[in-house]
Amino acid sequence: MFSCKNNKQSETSIDFKQDLSNTSLVILGNIQDAGSPHIGCEKKCCKNLFNNPDKNRQVISLGLIDGPNNKKYLFEATPDISRQLKVLKNIQPVSKNEMPDGIFITHAHIGHYAGLMYLGKEAKNAQNVTVYAMPKMSDFFKNNGPWNQLISNHNIRLNNIKNEQTVTLTSNIKVIPIIVPHRDEYSETVGFKIIGPNKSALFIPDIDKWEKWKNNIIDEIKQVDYAFLDATFFNEKEINNRNISEIPHPFIIESMEKFKNLTKTEKAKIIFIHFNHTNPVIDPNSEESKMIIANGFQVGRLNNSFEL
Repeated sequence: MFSCKNNKQSETSIDFKQDLSNTSLVILGNIQDAGSPHIGCEKKCCKNLFNNPDKNRQVISLGLIDGPNNKKYLFEATPDISRQLKVLKNIQPVSKNEMPDGIFITHAHIGHYAGLMYLGKEAKNAQNVTVYAMPKMSDFFKNNGPWNQLISNHNIRLNNIKNEQTVTLTSNIKVIPIIVPHRDEYSETVGFKIIGPNKSALFIPDIDKWEKWKNNIIDEIKQVDYAFLDATFFNEKEINNRNISEIPHPFIIESMEKFKNLTKTEKAKIIFIHFNHTNPVIDPNSEESKMIIANGFQVGRLNNSFEL
């Protein structure tokens, strides 16, 4: 059931090329909104990265490739969108157009939509790129600059989507937004169920504790073939300078405990993503990364692909 092509971490996202003739998902980024190195960080986790950046540290995003229909889609518009779109262009046999056929936005926190600015006149000056957004997210774009300028200049075209209502993209792909609990200062927050011709995936990069969601995450995992889940922090030790109640993401150790009774097959569906710059799991050789693998789960790495 689980199918993942684990590509070398030494590959940079721009140089990365592969042939995906079937409908597939590709991890284009696995880092939390503010990136790595993190602004103002003086900790060991970032210290050397300011002088020696790691090009594999891209902000959270998925690419969706539909080879048979020559279509490509992006989930999240991140500050790293330029590099991430270049990956989509380099994947064969999809169209060589730089712009995707659509961009899905989960919510109004910076790393998930700020990349749209690069579609404006100062950069690409794109033409009518379709942006799929929930009602409050759409209102945010319409009523605030510079985002409403992207609309008036026809750089983007909003396509309103609704909770649990299916969006049919092609003969091979359907997407269903699902509202999840999170800090909703400017918009609602959704995850997406992505349904391909043979398999399906759940994409939830941001959520508060699993217990706050009206849905049962274990039931949701059982209904899909892949589950890309919020893993912002490994444990509470990373948050020694913030009020933990203000950032109630599920810790990886909490998620592993919650999912410990799943079968080996069900555990293998779970791919942890969206790592804070402090999260030791960013390093594939860390003890924390090895612990996740030993417990039967997966760690989402840049350029991993998953056939749908």
